[in-house]
Amino acid sequence: MPTELEFFVDPHRCIGCHACEHACAECETHKGHSMIHIEYVERSASVQTVPVVCMHCHSPTCADVCPADAIKRSADGRVMTARKPRCIGCSNCVLACPFGVPKMMTEFELMMKCDMCYDRTSTGRKPMCATVCPSGALFYGTRQEVEESRKRSRPVNEFHFGKQVITTKVNMMLPKERTAAHLDVTAALHDKPAGALISLNILTDTPVPVEDTA
Repeated sequence: MPTELEFFVDPHRCIGCHACEHACAECETHKGHSMIHIEYVERSASVQTVPVVCMHCHSPTCADVCPADAIKRSADGRVMTARKPRCIGCSNCVLACPFGVPKMMTEFELMMKCDMCYDRTSTGRKPMCATVCPSGALFYGTRQEVEESRKRSRPVNEFHFGKQVITTKVNMMLPKERTAAHLDVTAALHDKPAGALISLNILTDTPVPVEDTA
């Protein structure tokens, strides 16, 4: 039996190039719109960015609150874009998603979101965003590949929002020194971007410490 391919998001590798957004818009089912977007962690203090993509929850809140039963979960765990014949444009899903992913596309009167490029991944190909990400912030492959190539990180798919616990099909890569088996999203909202010293050796032969306030 072939090893299952999984989707991994590594926010620490994101360089904010927006290549994923442009590639996503080219996916045949996205009607020219990107279903992934880049957010700044704290724009006033840092240039650090993070890709925001549907996490494909095992028990999707967006589907639970849909009064028209327009949002379905595929047999392999992907949460699909709302079905046009049933979507009534109420935006319940937009308000309910803890990750802030679904978008109401008013020009189509339809909720649209990442479906992990179902037209591609269902035939063994990678999602568009993962094919163009130059830094590996978005990776589609086996868990073994990730564990072998990223020794300092580990995948997590359990997220806590206060007392609410959500597990997902998509994995988030966290530093290995974080021993918790989950990510406490509520607590992480108060984290500040860490400063660091970067040694530059551009004009002289001696590295010059430069303070990074990001």
